[in-house]
Amino acid sequence: MSDITSIPDLGPATARSFERAGVTTAEEIRALGPDTAYARLLSSGVRPHFIAYYSLVMGLQGRPWNDAKGAEKSSLRKRFDALCRDTSSSPQSELDRFLDEIGVRPSGSM
Repeated sequence: MSDITSIPDLGPATARSFERAGVTTAEEIRALGPDTAYARLLSSGVRPHFIAYYSLVMGLQGRPWNDAKGAEKSSLRKRFDALCRDTSSSPQSELDRFLDEIGVRPSGSM
């Protein structure tokens, strides 16, 4: 099994995030595909970040992270926005839950 960092553009921090989300190998990410893999990250509490998403897509294609341009990048943005919208009901991070519990944020501020 290959380390997650064997996928171009994915470094140690991304690998740790995937591991916390229960995805431990590059093969698992490839089998899931970029959208499902990224949705797993979001569901585990990782904050959405467009560049991280399209870096994953480009990396799985063996392309540099900044290779997406024009219409392709716009299409990726639509996919990213849909993933974020579809996982918006995902569990809050532990910190968010704690802040809500102690009343630091108004309820429903997420």
